[in-house]
Amino acid sequence: MHFFYLAKDNGSLSSSVSKQMSQQTNIITHYFTNIDWDSVISKIVTTFLSIILLSILFFMINWIGKKLISRSFKHPKRSDHLSANRLQTIYTLSLNIFHYSILFFYFYAVLSILGIPVGTLIAGAGIVSVALGLGAQGFVTDVVTGFFILLEQQFDVGDEVKIGTISGTIHAIGLRTTQIVDYDGTLHYIPNRNITIVSNLSRNDMRALVDVYFDPNEDIQGMSAVIKQVNQQLAPNYPEITQGPTLLGTIDNGHGNLALRVIIYTKNGAQYTVQRDFLAAYLEKLTQAGYKIANSPLNLTTSS
Repeated sequence: MHFFYLAKDNGSLSSSVSKQMSQQTNIITHYFTNIDWDSVISKIVTTFLSIILLSILFFMINWIGKKLISRSFKHPKRSDHLSANRLQTIYTLSLNIFHYSILFFYFYAVLSILGIPVGTLIAGAGIVSVALGLGAQGFVTDVVTGFFILLEQQFDVGDEVKIGTISGTIHAIGLRTTQIVDYDGTLHYIPNRNITIVSNLSRNDMRALVDVYFDPNEDIQGMSAVIKQVNQQLAPNYPEITQGPTLLGTIDNGHGNLALRVIIYTKNGAQYTVQRDFLAAYLEKLTQAGYKIANSPLNLTTSS
């Protein structure tokens, strides 16, 4: 008897579950049956095609705009080094601004096609406050700092600079970051707000120091005469030299290390080549003359 009642109860439970599953299936079936699939598919296809056409349109606008900007900056540049760098700076900045503008309007148009009320979101003070709280302050600081860098002409594209612990050549100046190519080829991206102290090595003539170390027992006057002769012969071959070479005389770098020091001022970027070439010529002529040369460390340059 007990077995009979258990079987009856299990049958009732199974029947109840079956009815519930049937009802849920009917609801889902009824829901999907009432959907206007032609309208939904048409909407998806229309939206997809609109985004594709919009992307093509903005791609063409971006391509044409960059071509026009590039062509407008291809007129002959003046021979002045700083003017050429300034023109290159404005060119890269114009491309940067144009790029950000195209991206902004593209995403605005895509969101509008998707039915998102972008204008309402932008106009909402709450959304603006949230954006500021999530990091827009840093972006605004970058833009403002970059504006004053350009206004004060602290540096231009192509300038040799030292910013913090990074030294190299300015590659590009953007709204948010400044790009510097290090002397080993590394490309550094520095947020403009992190630029506090800038050492520009391209605005003045550069100084190259050449120290020729010698034994204290050597004939200093004879060595000085050889160095002056090398200066007279070599200097005309370097139009980059703006002042000198000038033999300053004997210096003591400490611990009894005596050297004959020569100072040469050159245009920016030429100081390293001039320093190496003159040092090599001094060592060669002095050695040929029979003078004993000590170790000659390189003392390369600082701005004048």
